[in-house]
Amino acid sequence: MIPTIDLAAWRSGDAGVGPAVDAALQQAGFLLVTGHGVDDALRTEVRAAARAFFALPAEVKARYAVRIGGRGWLAPGVEANGNVEGVETPPDLKESFAVGPATPTGDPKVDDVWFLPNVWPPEVPELERAVGRYVAAMTTVSRELLELCADALGLQRETLTALAGHPTWTFNINRYPPLTEVGPPEPGQFRIGSHTDFGTVTVLDREPGAGGLQVDIEGIGWTDAPYDRSAFTVNIGDLLEHWTGMRWRSGRHRVLPPQLESPDEELISLVFFFELDHDALVTPLAPPIGRRADLAPVVSAPFLRERLDAISVG
Repeated sequence: MIPTIDLAAWRSGDAGVGPAVDAALQQAGFLLVTGHGVDDALRTEVRAAARAFFALPAEVKARYAVRIGGRGWLAPGVEANGNVEGVETPPDLKESFAVGPATPTGDPKVDDVWFLPNVWPPEVPELERAVGRYVAAMTTVSRELLELCADALGLQRETLTALAGHPTWTFNINRYPPLTEVGPPEPGQFRIGSHTDFGTVTVLDREPGAGGLQVDIEGIGWTDAPYDRSAFTVNIGDLLEHWTGMRWRSGRHRVLPPQLESPDEELISLVFFFELDHDALVTPLAPPIGRRADLAPVVSAPFLRERLDAISVG
């Protein structure tokens, strides 16, 4: 259902990796990925800096408050991921800190949306250092995952990375507060409501918990996501699903609300959403690789923007 894929084995030419990736992305849209080369100490360092930021008083964090798509603090109540499925849901029970690529194009119309300046709170100077190293590592991993995806379909490995010469991406550090802090959830309220991601690949480093990640697997339904401390949890998004002509499934998932049996549980997730160039034209693969022949090409930026607007509250 959700296999563990060893990137080191794939690099070494293991012929079984591609078919395993193809099968998993058709059924669930999720993988566990090892052999990525990212030091555990770096993940620990980012989490420690993030916890220091989230522990600041609300009035201090408010200096860095932004809306979805911005760079800085996303306060509780500004995001409802479940809305993207067309049903209004309560806000997600989380707060986040978001950064993006510091590589503006020089076109204000583009940069003011996709390449905004990052915000680094001086109260936690270690945050910028740790996150800078982490997103560099995530960019490398994500590019390799795009090569793996192309290879799994029998295409040239650079098929997708050729569309990511100047990519957009977002790195969110999500804090899921304990039940003792947020109180009982409203009906239909989650730490993150049911949704699919929007871009190409999402690379997630998560902490396991009672109120943790669930994946909607075709033919099975909602299932607790497998966990391996050494692995990243990887899922594909809507743009990659579209590119495959709906062969692969954009990974539908949710994060459960805090649970009564674990009232003090606080979790921190490191979520890297990789995309393509803002103006990349994504042409769906035709059959026999793709499943449908009626899908039109899309441009990355407006495709993503429509979905980001849908999950914004207020």
